[in-house]
Amino acid sequence: MKRIYCTAIVIAGLVSRSFSQQPDTLVLSLQEVIEMAKGKSISAKQAVTQKENRYWQWRTYQSNYKPQLLLQGNLPGFSKTYQQIVQPDGTILFQPVRNDNSALDLSLQQSIAQTGGTVFATTSMQRFTDFDRKNTLYNGVPYALGYSQPLFMFNGLKWDRRIEPLKYQESRQQYIENMENIAIRANGYFFDLLLAQVNFQIAETNFNNTINILRIANEKFELGKIARNEILQLQLELLKSKKSVATAQRDMEIAMLNLCAYTGLQNTQKIALATPGGTIRMPVSTDKVLSEAYANRSDAVAFQRKIMEAKRDVAKAKGDNGLNATLTARLGFSNTSSNIPAVYRSPKDQQLLQLTFDIPILDWGRSRSRYKTAEANLQLVQYEIEQQQQTFRQEIVTQVTLFDMMQEQLTLTQQADSIASEKYQIAKERYVLGHSSITDLSIAFQEKDQAKRDYIAALRDLWGAYYQLRYLSLYDFEKNEKITYR
Repeated sequence: MKRIYCTAIVIAGLVSRSFSQQPDTLVLSLQEVIEMAKGKSISAKQAVTQKENRYWQWRTYQSNYKPQLLLQGNLPGFSKTYQQIVQPDGTILFQPVRNDNSALDLSLQQSIAQTGGTVFATTSMQRFTDFDRKNTLYNGVPYALGYSQPLFMFNGLKWDRRIEPLKYQESRQQYIENMENIAIRANGYFFDLLLAQVNFQIAETNFNNTINILRIANEKFELGKIARNEILQLQLELLKSKKSVATAQRDMEIAMLNLCAYTGLQNTQKIALATPGGTIRMPVSTDKVLSEAYANRSDAVAFQRKIMEAKRDVAKAKGDNGLNATLTARLGFSNTSSNIPAVYRSPKDQQLLQLTFDIPILDWGRSRSRYKTAEANLQLVQYEIEQQQQTFRQEIVTQVTLFDMMQEQLTLTQQADSIASEKYQIAKERYVLGHSSITDLSIAFQEKDQAKRDYIAALRDLWGAYYQLRYLSLYDFEKNEKITYR
């Protein structure tokens, strides 16, 4: 018995020294952990990368509506081969041919989103050199203006103007949501470690208390005031406490590693978490959260985008009905000469009016089937959006209710924790005075520990509900302003 008691004293000292804060212990609050996660975590880096990716997609879309300057050419265009030459009598001879047929064309194009057509201006120069006959000719277009207009066809530019701004707005709101979601996850890792540290403190305290109670029990046993069965029960409790300390320390180290891995914190020092306060002073109403959610959330923008995309598909199915026609008009000047300067002197006018078309005579209802499929898909999307809006609203209403409940629940668990601690002190004093049994003390032990864990769990639920409300509305109710990130 003495050996057990001495061993317990040594272990208690080691445990106390292992958990006591060293000079390099890093003390972190909940807000500091969240800010670290938003700045250093892999999730934060992914969110930033997604934001940049969508920004450049937006820039690509904008470039489609700006003038495009294009240089095309075939330089050089040298050829040495045999070609068939038709003779005056109708026969064919294969003659050697060596020539260079080079060309350059510089064009400026501007798309017209309202009509889907294209306005263009062009200038070109072509040079043909016959090496066998030592002859060079130039053919050029000093300048020409034209317009090309698809007829009865789908206008993708017009629909992109409606959809792409929604996509970009959705991506910006999605970035804010991603950052708030990081706060939710960091909150979870924070309380995982906090609970593990509290469990370790509880286990360490119980271990030390059991040692002290066992010492008192040994004195009573020597005086014949208690039975050996009670000593054995306390020795069993001591072994259980020792096991609980080891388990709690293992869980605490795992939770610390998880927190460091997520927040990007180098695990070079010990971490001690400061228990966050249990009071969040902010007015929250369902109507306010809903209005901010519809104004800020990416889901609210996505509702509009999805319906717009479905309408675009209907318009595309209607436009791609097999009838393809393009009207092209072009006015300009052209000339040919044996030298370049002469091409630009007194050029002749050039005119082009052309209608190209492709009309299916019989497609066995293919175009109609595509159109009806797109219409049915539009109806399906509208139903899905209606269901998603109901879920969207219900989630917010539920979360506001939970937040109010969590505040009340925290107050109750805090009172229970205080009562259980006081009850345990009384039970311990009564046992020392011999006025209660070891069973009563054990029950008080368990109630005290459970009340402390319940309080930490209630804190976790409250702060989790708080950050969930921020995520659902993208609104800071404490500062009374929209949440923004650079």
